[in-house]
Amino acid sequence: MVSLGSTGIDMHPLVLGTNVFGWTADTAASHQVLDAFADGGGTLIDTADVYSAWGEGHTGGESETVIGEWFAQGSNRDKLLVGTKVSQHPEFPGLSAPNVRKAIDASLQRLQTDHVDLYWAHFDDESTPLEETVAVFDEVVKSGKARFVAVSNYSAERVQQWIDIATAEGFDLPVALQPHYNLVTREPFESTLAPVAKANGLGVMPYFALASGFLTGKFRTLEDVKASARGAMTQGYFSTEGLAVVDAAAEIAAAHDVSIATVSLAWLAAQETVAGPIASARTTEQLGDLLAIGDLTLSAEEIATLDAVSAQVPTQS
Repeated sequence: MVSLGSTGIDMHPLVLGTNVFGWTADTAASHQVLDAFADGGGTLIDTADVYSAWGEGHTGGESETVIGEWFAQGSNRDKLLVGTKVSQHPEFPGLSAPNVRKAIDASLQRLQTDHVDLYWAHFDDESTPLEETVAVFDEVVKSGKARFVAVSNYSAERVQQWIDIATAEGFDLPVALQPHYNLVTREPFESTLAPVAKANGLGVMPYFALASGFLTGKFRTLEDVKASARGAMTQGYFSTEGLAVVDAAAEIAAAHDVSIATVSLAWLAAQETVAGPIASARTTEQLGDLLAIGDLTLSAEEIATLDAVSAQVPTQS
């Protein structure tokens, strides 16, 4: 177990991403993954009100609905943490106070719960004064509809501004940060956001932790990438230097008798500010490799090896 930022909450080092729920994983498959996650010691489920509005015939909120139906079937709500996000749902765009108030109520209805543990500002909304957004997030916490505030996809400067406003006004401070960060995408997180997270005790939960599947080792050629349904997303990570990272992770994985994905996630989990990487699973078979990071501790030498080879990957523009 690891600490969730400054909250005092202990959590499993894997955060279960659920952007596939109700989309590429139907309700039955999603519930099987949730059952296995809970049975395997998992603690935090990550979703968003926009998941999966991009799917054909979808309107947003499908993932929350699937999770809410699962909560309604059993007694897992009190055992698990759940976080959701606001700003991207087609009906609730942006982070104005009136919108956030409506969006949190809609999310709670879909999740069939009276509160979320983390409420994330999904993307920065520069059209709304940050003071207004910070104040309404504090309102959501004070109302009991969320336990903690968190921010996702914000620049280091805007994260610090949020913290400064909250501090000055006596509002609830953010406890977590969700950036794009993995073994083949280390910047701009390491040089800009990591220092802010460290200085303010934010628990970092990287998304795209497996680089859209590239860090599972399944894509060794561009032909592999193009043959995948997720090829367009994975191709952005593909490079000779990136393949060298996969090769290094494969050697370490073989030494521990685990998967390349497990090693890739374990490297993230070993980073100073990281509370837990986010990774999604469409099946219980995929989930096993993800949960295994709770049992894998990389040596200092192994981390140094991965640090060195991943440092050679060109920074994406």
